[in-house]
Parts: sequence; structure tokens; C-alpha cells
Amino acid sequence: MAQPQPVIAIVEDDVAIQRALVRLLATAGWQAVPFPSAEAFLQTGQPAALDCLVLDVWLPGMTGVDLLEHLAATGRRLPAVIMTARDDLQMRRRALQAGAVAYVRKPLDGVELLQTLQAALDGRHRRGSA
Repeated sequence: MAQPQPVIAIVEDDVAIQRALVRLLATAGWQAVPFPSAEAFLQTGQPAALDCLVLDVWLPGMTGVDLLEHLAATGRRLPAVIMTARDDLQMRRRALQAGAVAYVRKPLDGVELLQTLQAALDGRHRRGSA
């Protein structure tokens, strides 16, 4: 039986980056669900159906790291890749402490991002099957 298609949420306020990531993930056979903000993500009830997250750090309102911390505090841990154009050591530390599997700089390298996401998905499936 075929593996189900991974579903990855993209929380990014830049529509052009959102669209580019949706197209990139489609090339890997993955479904991307874009959200313009952390609040929009939380309002949809989507977290139960997701396999992985791609979160921008600097969003309007709640940051991507705030969202990751919120999910962890509510018992919802998903592999997450944090992306940022403005690297910040304190934010990087917070992201990794909250459970981010990677913290990457924009502009993103598409191949590297796909490899990072595949590793995150593989790790999640191994944890889930143990």
C-alpha cells in the first residue's frame, strides 16, 4: 500500500514565498497548506492533520517560535523547520529549545530545504512507529 502524502503547513506572511514553497513541496509529492499568520494557523484546527511545519520567525502578531512554543505547551509536538531572513541568536535558541529540527536562513536553498524536511518526516515516522 502506498504511503500517505505528507501534509506540511507553511506559516509565512510573504505571499510570494508561500507560493514558491507550495510549488517546491509539490515537486516532492507533498501537500502544502499555507497560512499567513500563526493566529490563522491556530484558528483552522489544522494541527491534527499535519506531519510537519515550516514556520517563518518574524510574522505579524505571534512569531513562528511563539507558535512552536504554544503547540509544545499544549502537548502538540510536530517536526518544525524555522526559517528567517534576520537571524537572531536568542530566537534561534528559543526555536531549538521548543523542538525545531532546523533553523534555516532565507533565501532558502530548495534542495537543502527538501532534504531537511525529509529528515524531519523520517524522524517523526520512526518515533511514531516505536
